[in-house]
Amino acid sequence: MMRRYIIFGLSAVALLLILKPLYKPKTQEKQIAATIEQPQQSLNNKDSSASPVITNVSANSEAQIWSRLRQGRGYVVIMRHALAPGIGDPPDFRLNDCSTQRNLSNEGRQQATRIGKAFRSRRIQVSRVVSSQWCRCLETAKLMNLGKVEPFPTLNSFFSNYKTQSQQTAQLRQFILNNRNTPGVIVMITHEINMTTLTSDIYPKSGDSVVLRANEQNKIEIVGQIKAI
Repeated sequence: MMRRYIIFGLSAVALLLILKPLYKPKTQEKQIAATIEQPQQSLNNKDSSASPVITNVSANSEAQIWSRLRQGRGYVVIMRHALAPGIGDPPDFRLNDCSTQRNLSNEGRQQATRIGKAFRSRRIQVSRVVSSQWCRCLETAKLMNLGKVEPFPTLNSFFSNYKTQSQQTAQLRQFILNNRNTPGVIVMITHEINMTTLTSDIYPKSGDSVVLRANEQNKIEIVGQIKAI
């Protein structure tokens, strides 16, 4: 009888030794998963409370958008420059020499003029006009004739130099937040790449605009889009 108990006991110990490794990896997997998930939660909480986040709050019609621009404050209209055929700029591009850049076509100049007239005919109070230092942006802003045009390096294209993308986008977001209560409308002329990076998923055509506004929760809302005229 005693021999049976000894044999049974040894068998149980052997079985435990065999099964123990099978349970250990599952415990380790749970610990690893918990270690990975915790930093992600911390990052998400940080982003939601501190970082300005673009949120699409409505699908306003263009008539509603124009009405809000006419009545409100803190609105920013960020627009892609008017028609300038091509992509990027020539290899010998120089910022201070328009002859080395991709410039507006005659159709683009007419388009910029029409867009400016649309603002004036709707009695939109424009408090400030800022533009990328690229010639096609500056010319678009001047032809719109909505006020003095200020060169604004934050709006410069980073199409050929992505190293400045994060810094410029952060500066642009902060600018919008800082002007939350500015009377009238701020018009900004920039490039497709800048607008797409800022809004995450909007790919504007030449002359298209996106209307933005910072809310009291430190978020930047997309009010809507105005298509090129």
